[in-house]
Amino acid sequence: MSIPLIIAEKPDQGAKLAAPFPHKKMKGYIKISANHIFPQGAYLSWAVGHLCELIPPEEYDIKWKRWSLDTLPILPHTFQYKVKKDKWNQFKVIKELLNLSEINEVIMAGDAEREGEAIVRIILKQCQNRKPLKRLWISSLTEKAVLKGFQNLLTEESTRSIYYEAMSRACADWLIGMNASRIYSLLLQNKGVRDVFSTGRVQTPTLALIVKREKEIEDFKSEPFWEVKAIFQIKDKKYEGKWHQDQESRIMEHRKALAIAQFCEGKPARIEEIEKERKEFQPPLLFNLSSLQATANQRFKFSPKKTLDIAQKLYVRGIISYPRSDSSFVTNEEAAMFSETLNKLKQLSQYKEYFPLPIPSIVNNKRYVNEKKVTDHYAIIPTEQVANPSSLEKDEQLIYDLIVRRLIAAHYDKSIFDYTTIHTIVDGRAKFISKGKQLIQEGWKQVINSVKDKNDEDEQVLPVLQINEDGTVKKTTVKEGKTQPPKRYTEGQLITLMKTAGKFIEDSEMQSILRKTEGLGTEATRAGIITVLKDRKYIEVKKNIVYPTKKGVLLIESVGSSILASPEMTAKWEQRLHEIGEGKASPNIFLEQAKKLSIKLIEDAREAEKNWLFSGELLEELSMLTSKNKKGNSSKKKLGHCKKCEGSVIDKGKFYGCTNYQKTKCDFTISKKILGKTVSQKNMSKLLKENKTDIIKGFQKGESSFDGYLKWNQETNNIQFISIPISTST
Repeated sequence: MSIPLIIAEKPDQGAKLAAPFPHKKMKGYIKISANHIFPQGAYLSWAVGHLCELIPPEEYDIKWKRWSLDTLPILPHTFQYKVKKDKWNQFKVIKELLNLSEINEVIMAGDAEREGEAIVRIILKQCQNRKPLKRLWISSLTEKAVLKGFQNLLTEESTRSIYYEAMSRACADWLIGMNASRIYSLLLQNKGVRDVFSTGRVQTPTLALIVKREKEIEDFKSEPFWEVKAIFQIKDKKYEGKWHQDQESRIMEHRKALAIAQFCEGKPARIEEIEKERKEFQPPLLFNLSSLQATANQRFKFSPKKTLDIAQKLYVRGIISYPRSDSSFVTNEEAAMFSETLNKLKQLSQYKEYFPLPIPSIVNNKRYVNEKKVTDHYAIIPTEQVANPSSLEKDEQLIYDLIVRRLIAAHYDKSIFDYTTIHTIVDGRAKFISKGKQLIQEGWKQVINSVKDKNDEDEQVLPVLQINEDGTVKKTTVKEGKTQPPKRYTEGQLITLMKTAGKFIEDSEMQSILRKTEGLGTEATRAGIITVLKDRKYIEVKKNIVYPTKKGVLLIESVGSSILASPEMTAKWEQRLHEIGEGKASPNIFLEQAKKLSIKLIEDAREAEKNWLFSGELLEELSMLTSKNKKGNSSKKKLGHCKKCEGSVIDKGKFYGCTNYQKTKCDFTISKKILGKTVSQKNMSKLLKENKTDIIKGFQKGESSFDGYLKWNQETNNIQFISIPISTST
């Protein structure tokens, strides 16, 4: 008998692979009956994600169990795996099937990418498999794709190198994580911060980018400026313009702005120049995972992980292609299937209005169809197994609709706008500029409604005007503004930032051009890295905006200029790992380099510790946060006398309050968090004793950041917030 054992990555994936054949579900596996592809039938089982894991340090050497500076670095000679305790039963099912005498070969059927390869191969290694291997490699789970995949199995050798890449990545991450996490945690404990500081080859450089932006915001000094606007009357036509000098419209002195406005009021105006520029916008590229995550975050505020999870569900349903793709292109073979998919989409009420398509086929359009730009997987597209969006859950509808509209839009003409700039001169001296745009051809924009750009608010519908037309300044106004600090990143922007190794690029066209730029992490791992940063309390996400926590800031201040925080260094590692996956670099040499780097990181940390100068406020806040759940800790320390009675004020968790509340119902309370800043115990004591705190930097209101202090008002029996004027802020 000749019967293969098929090993899938997950149970739901296994069910899809068995669906085209007559089969019977058993406990932990499926028995496929004889059919035209498997004449003797087949067995199909599955992992449940990662069945195996790298063993912990103490299982290599018991001395590594205790966290100590004396036992670093941790450098195993060879790396070993073990079966996870909670996955043992499923491992036994696979091992027993593998040992059946009638099983003559194994078909590895994990996800068609690096991680799916490693999951199955590691299981087979733990089972000491000696039977020949083949590889199922498909990018969608439709019945047609599954049948075609089993008819065109790859050899084991053809995907072996991506297994080496996965192993190199996992072992290098283990080395860096174990050694750097221990050295920084232990050294920071010496500073009184008793917490575990997890580090990572990708997560730490990503955190460093977030902290760097926060530092830029804190250091930014906002300055006021003024702009002069005028309404012009040219015969029966009105339009607005903004004063400028050498293309600069901001005036840094209020008196000067008022003088310009006063001078222009009622003066004659003449149109000096009219510029017209026609801009053509091509339809957007098809989605890869990063662009899908960025778009879903911008439109729906979905986290990258949520978008990936939803896309994975749609993939398992068989209605979209493999989601962890880094390509925005398809091959000729996939493009040939578009007509079938589109014919089904035009039957649905949600998309009927977009048919017939202006461009019937894009098979020969290199913007979308380019075999050379397809790596392991092609772009994320709807499959021919079209679903009615109304049959999906609400969030699934949104993601599926994005993917469908991208494909439809690719079959539309470009969008064309005319941009007009009018230069008006007042009394032969003051120059004003007016901008407007006119839609010439809507094209693909009727399929995809763009998120409104803030720049659009400055553009007006301009009347038809001619050069040298004369009129008057009907009205002038002076508008005050303030220079704004750089904005914090959204989760979607963070994905783009990681992809370009710290070079923030929002334009999807440029993202495509830089597709092979060495980035932080991969399409498959970036969402997970952001989740790890959240789980480890290094970042917080509020209303889709990413903020570093005190813990995150302290870690990055500790790491300093170490290469552990270098996006460029990590990006180069990603490139080397990619080369291992292509069979162009040695995994053994890479791991030796990872060991040397682990030693260097320990040396760097020891050297950096000598120069650590953390603010007392930062250390106190962190100590307070890490000890707040322990009994008998400093949170019960009396910070001073209550301002309303004879009681004492103590730390009550989220606020400071009077100890007499239970006895006399004294309502003295002060929130610990004010305008985004935590009021430390030290500052609370000073407020109680001296009626005001020290200067606290970095209060937040909207996107603005400023300094100030808290003051006790004895007349109103309340605290006041006193902001420090920009001119005197230090």
